[in-house]
Amino acid sequence: MVEEGKESILQFAPFQSAVDEGFWHRLSSLKLNKLGIDESPIPITGFFAPCSHNQVSNHLTLLAESLPPESSEQSFMPAISHGNRNRCPVPGILYNTNTLEGFQALDKQGLLRVEARKIWDDILSGKVEEDSSVLLRFLVISFADLKKWSFHYWFAFPALVLDPPATVVNLKPAAQWFNTEEAESITAACNDWRNMCSTTDVPFFLVSLSSGSVAAIRHLAEFEALQRDGHKVLFGFYDPCNLPNNPGWPLRNLLWFICRRWSLHKVQFFCYRENRGFADLELSLVGEVSMPNSQELRNLQNMPNAVGWEINNRGRKASRCISLAKTMDPTRLAIEAADLNLKLMRWRQLPSLNLNVLSSTRCLLLGAGTLGCQVARMLMAWGVRKITLLDSGKVSMSNPLRQSLYTLDDCLNGGEFKATAGVKSLSRIFPAVEAESVVMSIPMPGHPVMSQEENRVLEECRRLHDLIDSHDAIFLLTDTRESRWLPSLLCANANKITITAALGFDSFLVMRHGAGPLGSSHEIKDESMNTLSSEIGTLSLTDNIRGQRLGCYFCNDVVAPVDSTTNRTLDQQCTVTRPGLAPIASSLAVELLVGILHHPSRILAKAEFSNSNDTGGEQPLGILPHQIRGSLSQFSQMTLVGHASTSCTACSSTVVSEYRKGGLDFILQAINHPTYLEDLTGLTELMKSAGSFELDWDNDTEDEDEDCVEI
Repeated sequence: MVEEGKESILQFAPFQSAVDEGFWHRLSSLKLNKLGIDESPIPITGFFAPCSHNQVSNHLTLLAESLPPESSEQSFMPAISHGNRNRCPVPGILYNTNTLEGFQALDKQGLLRVEARKIWDDILSGKVEEDSSVLLRFLVISFADLKKWSFHYWFAFPALVLDPPATVVNLKPAAQWFNTEEAESITAACNDWRNMCSTTDVPFFLVSLSSGSVAAIRHLAEFEALQRDGHKVLFGFYDPCNLPNNPGWPLRNLLWFICRRWSLHKVQFFCYRENRGFADLELSLVGEVSMPNSQELRNLQNMPNAVGWEINNRGRKASRCISLAKTMDPTRLAIEAADLNLKLMRWRQLPSLNLNVLSSTRCLLLGAGTLGCQVARMLMAWGVRKITLLDSGKVSMSNPLRQSLYTLDDCLNGGEFKATAGVKSLSRIFPAVEAESVVMSIPMPGHPVMSQEENRVLEECRRLHDLIDSHDAIFLLTDTRESRWLPSLLCANANKITITAALGFDSFLVMRHGAGPLGSSHEIKDESMNTLSSEIGTLSLTDNIRGQRLGCYFCNDVVAPVDSTTNRTLDQQCTVTRPGLAPIASSLAVELLVGILHHPSRILAKAEFSNSNDTGGEQPLGILPHQIRGSLSQFSQMTLVGHASTSCTACSSTVVSEYRKGGLDFILQAINHPTYLEDLTGLTELMKSAGSFELDWDNDTEDEDEDCVEI
């Protein structure tokens, strides 16, 4: 309290800032999804309200809605909440830098003067009378370290400096300034003003008292009219400060506006404060200040000096740093961190990278061994979130060193099922993954089924059909050739993206299967599931508009798949391969999928080569080959193409058509009769024809230069 007659320099309580955690999350998302490396200033909105407690000052707060929306269809302006009595909006600007060094090197005084200049210009132009919130413009500089989830920031609340400074003549609680009748009228007028949606976010106003002690709250532009009518007028403002002897920071620029607009020598002000949402004249302050040289200030041409950088918790002018890593939900942290590399890729190198397509693609991995583990890890790294592991085996002691999803604990007590253990591991690695396990074997040709086992095998066929039908991409990662036959057939029938990875000792094959030969189908299953019928879809691939159809894993074979595990030695039963081979092949398999998903023709995409005319140069991820064959012994890699065979035992139109006619009966035939597929596709006749040819070598010719001719 300042006693009347004892003048002293008027001192203001600095504005304080508060940043909601949601603001930093929104800023991070905005930077990754829209801003990229753009350091242009961002318009933002802060919110504050009058002090509402005698022990605590209110802060200018940044919320998630303080930032502009990410959608490109919307204007790049912050969302402003009107009509909320606890959120009076204030315009601000944000400078977010790309590096900590850039943050530290900012011309802070220069930036402060830029914002102060806006306030000065708004005073000169009269804009303040239309929108008084522009007197409270603020500035934030920041650096968002998205790898560590820490944020460096510094607020400034630009205030124009009065020179010489104003002196306070009298300052005391409003309840002591007015008589009882005036106090009651002012309280009622303030409460009405604060409850009106059209005025609740107006931070500067006039308090007028008529000769009859009737109070009213008016806009700043009405000052001269009220004076002419003989009203007693005070300049009011929402005061965030709780101190009993100091007005809040907003008064500084208000005084400059009064000087410049009306050149008053004496000014009475009203620091409006509340208690539980209602006007509190015991907490509110009324004061009178003397404005030296007010006429000279009105005629000042150059902008005065400005101050306003916020003081930190140690009482120093310095930036602050906040870390959200410890307070954030670990799952959310994992999601943000996992997506970070992909989002950086998108705004640095690949603007067309479609993260939504990747995250929504449902991948079925047939086989959860060395290849399956690596493929699952690579899929998650690319942002794939929906993964199903299918395997019938259990984790053995030899697995953890080569199969990255398993540990020794998974081998104990006979071993846990690989599919189950793999899904648990994926969830530990990335809690947001939507992983499912399926423990089942895949029916295989060359492995005859006894009559008592038929129902089980048929149920596995149905289940595999449904799994393939419900997924978008299928990876064939099993140990044996014959275990890939039924999935290849089902994928060809359903036109599913199919990718095969196979290993030798020091060589590998990675390939994408071509589209099915007959087009999409919608299969109808009867209640007993004994037969499968189909309708050919409208998409016909028989003529293959884009060229010859690409082949599947079995298209180059001249024999049907047979039993490759019975009567085999240990080294023949296991996949004996160099340890580095599986990660290489798995990575290439996943890269093929990503390439397919981003290619405009998807499954119909032609095979591309680095030296071909159709190189896919316009595709951001580069070429999309059909087959990749590599050798570690030669450290070589080739991209090849193999077109679909009309005699293929898995994807030919003959086989797919027969499957659509016979359903499960057809599959049983293929499983139980080794030559059935060869007979059906004409391979039997082909081999007979090839065997009928003889080679006649003329070794008795007298002419040593005569060529040997194959007959």
